[in-house]
Formats: sequence, structure tokens, C-alpha cells
Amino acid sequence: MKNDRDLKDLFDGLDFDIDEPTPQHEDRFREKLRQRPQKKKPRHNGLITMWLPVMAVAASFLAAVLLFQGVFANPFSHTQELANVSPEMKQTQEFYSSVIRTELAALQEQKTPETEAVINDALAQLDILEKDYQNLKKDLGKSGQDQRVIFAMITNFQKRIDLLKMVLEKVNDINTLKNTNHENTII
Repeated sequence: MKNDRDLKDLFDGLDFDIDEPTPQHEDRFREKLRQRPQKKKPRHNGLITMWLPVMAVAASFLAAVLLFQGVFANPFSHTQELANVSPEMKQTQEFYSSVIRTELAALQEQKTPETEAVINDALAQLDILEKDYQNLKKDLGKSGQDQRVIFAMITNFQKRIDLLKMVLEKVNDINTLKNTNHENTII
């Protein structure tokens, strides 16, 4: 502690700020400023100056239109399609989607008053699976393409197809029972 005090006293007694610039220093500085080449201001054509604000407004309008049409990706959206993962997953999604569409069309063709309740119940189950799939798309965006989420999405597709096939079999059974003539059957 005493050593610190001695050092402080030593430096307090010394005056290090003893040099001052020479009298010609300011003159030399001003001369160097005058010798420095000045930048030339670009000459603007009056036409360009007049159209510059109009082009800025047009560009802003175009950006707003593109944003609202969804051309720019929404950075706050965490939804991601299975097709965005890889080309193979795109083919997988397209395959399952086409099979589901085909099975739904076949199911709609089989709709009769007798099968209406079964078909409506199946459509309600499909809506639940579709909502689950939408949640999985959000999870895929948040998880950064986690393999478990991808597997769950594929499983969801398979469950929908299995449900549709099972309902089609039940509808066919109902239609077969309806068309069977029990009066001609001999026991």
C-alpha cells in the first residue's frame, strides 16, 4: 500500500504535458487541407432526379404486392411441408396424396343412404387425421426436419389410407348384404 502511495506522489510531481505544437503547425495543416483534391459532385440529369422518388414508390408497391401474394417466404411461419425435406419425401407425399384422393373418390361413389353414416364417420376421422398432420407440419418447421416428425407424417398418411380402405370394405359389405336376396336362400 505504501508503494502505491509513493508511485502516486512520484507521478503527481511530474508534468508530462510539456510539448506544444509549433506556431507554423496550424498553417501547415490548413495548407494540406487546401492541397487535398476535392471530390466532384456527380451531375444528375434533371429527368433522373425527378423520376427517382416515383421509382422508389413503385418498388415499394411491388414489394408489398409480392409479399401479400406469398412470393416471399414468411419468416415467422414455422410450417413446413414434407415435400420440402428432400426430393424423395416430395415423391412420397405426392404418392400418398394421390392414393388418398383416389380412395376418397371411390368412397364418394359408393355413398348411398345405407352407407352414409359409415362414410360420414370416416370423413370425420379423416378431418382429425388432417388436423394432426397440420400440427406435424408445424412441428417439422420447428424441429428442423427431425426424423421422428417425418416418420410421424408418413404414418399419418398411412393411417388415412388404411382408414379409407377399411371403410371401403365395410361399404362393400353393406352393399353386398343389401343386394343379397335372403328369400331364395335354402337352409
